[in-house]
Amino acid sequence: MEKPTFYGRARTCAIRAGTIAFAFGAATQAGAAECKLEDMPGGVVTAVRDGRSLLLADGREIRLIGIEAGTDNRALDRLVHGRTLTLKRPPGSESDRYGRLLVFAYIDGSSLQEALLAEGHARVGARTGGAACAAALLAAEAGARTARRGLWSEPDLQPFDAGEPAKMAGRQGQFAVVEGKVLSVREAGSLIYVNFGRRWSEDFTLTILRRNQRLFSAAGMDLKALQGRHVRVRGTIELRGGPAIEAEVPEQIEIIE
Repeated sequence: MEKPTFYGRARTCAIRAGTIAFAFGAATQAGAAECKLEDMPGGVVTAVRDGRSLLLADGREIRLIGIEAGTDNRALDRLVHGRTLTLKRPPGSESDRYGRLLVFAYIDGSSLQEALLAEGHARVGARTGGAACAAALLAAEAGARTARRGLWSEPDLQPFDAGEPAKMAGRQGQFAVVEGKVLSVREAGSLIYVNFGRRWSEDFTLTILRRNQRLFSAAGMDLKALQGRHVRVRGTIELRGGPAIEAEVPEQIEIIE
């Protein structure tokens, strides 16, 4: 039986589409920087727990970092069952609360995460291991999103329009992608508010803890410069009057060109 192939086009699809760019002041440098990962012992996959969690023959359970997967595990199972994975992790990465190792996985040198994203079986998550690692993941996702492959063909999983906050009201606690034009950027107390509307009690808002602003500045991102720009944000929907997403890391925010 012929084994599934991986998709080398994942890294170039966003360049061809010409649709996304990081909102970093030094966007090209950040995107071109190396995704620095540490080697880990690999292993053979014996079971797929869910769309991003795998059990290895040595008893370790791993979670694929950087992606949010759908509920259909067949695509992942088809790619990995019985295969040997090479594993890497971002420096300092540890297990999640369930004891799963947070890793990037590779088969025959090709990224498993990028393969899932390129075919629309997953979306880029909020935590990606850093801006350089996010660049390749976002490129893979962009091609699938443009072509409406996999998850991107499902109406309920399309990016939300920030100007239609009522549609997000029932998605509290769920991962979502939201697109829209930033109306203003304000600071109040311990928070920075990236506002997409004038009514905080109803409209969508992106929030950032002021103590985390240094992370965005270090990445070359000027939060106030987001005003007037069309952006794409991703994260968990919360209700703070209107719907909101908290951005903890810069790679949760993209400028839509």
